[in-house]
Amino acid sequence: MVKIQEMNMGSSSGSEENSVRSSSTAVALESEISSDLEEVYHDSLISFQTAAPYCKAITKNNLLVAQREELRRVMDFLILNEHHARTLLIHHCWDIDKLLNTLVDKGKNKLFSEAGIFVVGSRNISSLVSSPTVTCNICMEDCSINEVTMMDCGHSFCNKCNHSLTLYQPCQQTPHISVSIIKDSAGWTQHFTLKITEGQSRRIRCMAHGCDTICDEAIIRNLVGAKNLDLAERFEKFLLESYIEDNKRVKWCPSVPHCGNAIRVGADEYCEVECLCGLQFCFRCSMEVHSPCSCLMWKLWTQKCQDESKTISWISSNTMPCPKCHRAIARDGGCDLMRCICGQTFCWLCGEATGFAHTWYNIDGHKCAGKEKIAPHVMKDLSRYMHHYDHYMAHKRSYTLEVKLEEALQMKVLILERNASTRQDFSWAINGLRMLLLSRRFLAYSYPFAYYMFGDSLFKDEMTNAEKAQKQNILEVQQRRLQGNVDILSNLIQEQFQSYSTEKLIFTRMNVIKLSELIDAQCKQMHQLIESDFLGSLKMEIHNIAPYNSKGVERAVELSLWDSVTTDSAPPLNITIGDSDSLKERVDNELERRRVEVQNHQRQPPPVPAALGRKRISSKRLLKKLLKIPSSVSTCMLGKEKK
Repeated sequence: MVKIQEMNMGSSSGSEENSVRSSSTAVALESEISSDLEEVYHDSLISFQTAAPYCKAITKNNLLVAQREELRRVMDFLILNEHHARTLLIHHCWDIDKLLNTLVDKGKNKLFSEAGIFVVGSRNISSLVSSPTVTCNICMEDCSINEVTMMDCGHSFCNKCNHSLTLYQPCQQTPHISVSIIKDSAGWTQHFTLKITEGQSRRIRCMAHGCDTICDEAIIRNLVGAKNLDLAERFEKFLLESYIEDNKRVKWCPSVPHCGNAIRVGADEYCEVECLCGLQFCFRCSMEVHSPCSCLMWKLWTQKCQDESKTISWISSNTMPCPKCHRAIARDGGCDLMRCICGQTFCWLCGEATGFAHTWYNIDGHKCAGKEKIAPHVMKDLSRYMHHYDHYMAHKRSYTLEVKLEEALQMKVLILERNASTRQDFSWAINGLRMLLLSRRFLAYSYPFAYYMFGDSLFKDEMTNAEKAQKQNILEVQQRRLQGNVDILSNLIQEQFQSYSTEKLIFTRMNVIKLSELIDAQCKQMHQLIESDFLGSLKMEIHNIAPYNSKGVERAVELSLWDSVTTDSAPPLNITIGDSDSLKERVDNELERRRVEVQNHQRQPPPVPAALGRKRISSKRLLKKLLKIPSSVSTCMLGKEKK
């Protein structure tokens, strides 16, 4: 008999004669109930179906495509060329929403000036200067127009100054005598080379004093490439990787060795993702998935697990607690009589309080009893840590073993499909294992959360002792209930149900379906409790956690080459963008469209497969059908509903 917490699993037994007679009734209802079970299961676990992917994997081959997708949006919306669009996006960390908000709040001119953009109709120096020569402001020589480059801001310098400057400055020993210093002057090429070498490729500014205009990347590429092709390629690489390095929605996969992929997510950076290489990680901190722990909690927990054993070993071996004030006292030589700063004397060998009279080898009136060396408060902290650590490791070990069940489970499903007289859906078994792994891992990480939430290291002053005890009790009750149901589901998945009779298989399937639904609801409830009641009341962004996802960690889908249309040049200037109400309305519409896009992804259920798109049947109606089966068959029947 299977017993599920918070669910009444009725069972009844009858005589052997009734069992034989009821078997034919169960077989007669099998076809109809099997169909209805599929529909109920589809409704209860619809979240397992694959929804439209909102997590993209960016490989080396499509990194340029991903970048140009963002560039194209800005180029089309603001009617800019690629250089200006990239400058705007880099300045706003590739956040289009932030860019559009700045446009509405401050206007176009302020948006451009803050980013270092100076939009001009023409940058051809020959059309602006009538003379065939131009004076370079670096070398102060007249240079041919072909040897000078002008930026958007209007400042022009030699591409490569080949002249030398003779500077005169007073000698320190004899101020009335000047000495000459010869320096090689540098033009645009040397300026660009220096900035790329220093790692400032993404925002190279004009050489003119006080000018914040960002230099055109095409000019940089041409001038540097003529002198050093490798450096020009390095410049291109820096610009390309800016989309990942400066973008809070894109991060490199932390796999070791590195797989070369990056992951792009939607608006929320507090999420857990899976790369194409199979590595699952927290997008916020790039560590392993750890919800419902916050990133800070998980970082402290991993450090504590690594350091705790060494710390305990050192304290146990090198200190003795004072029997009066419980301070850990380290011995620095001398006899066995120790004296604490509180004035208490005690024996170093056993830790008992003693008098002061002693010799080098003996303490008057004292015999060692061999007591524990660790102070009571140290033992209390250690005991609390070991309680949470043991539960955490127990669930981690169970998770590791249950992952290995997948191959055996697929073999069971294969046997069932081969022996079935009609085509049936056995995905309930695979989905049951999926929920088992999801809930087992969620349960494991709830113990590090509880350790820090109700300890004294992070939130000592945020809650009273009474509030802390009350909240801890609520969480522990939910942990015990969830653990009980997870263990039951684990046993059901491990059963050899491929050899069960038809009626027994029906109820095994029903148990797995309903239990998976219950566990999913319990995980959601616990996550909501942690996110809203525990962490939400603290109002600390550093302790935000990833949302609960019934599908588990979202697997990234490779960004397709067709996801973006390459734009080689900006569209023609056929409209004028000004600081008007119409502009604000356009930007507001764009922001609203992006918000709706995110909401639709989060709320809209996935499409219903054609095979399951039949008329829905309620759980209540299904249970009424099941109740028609004689009691001898319903040994594992779920629940009792009031008529």
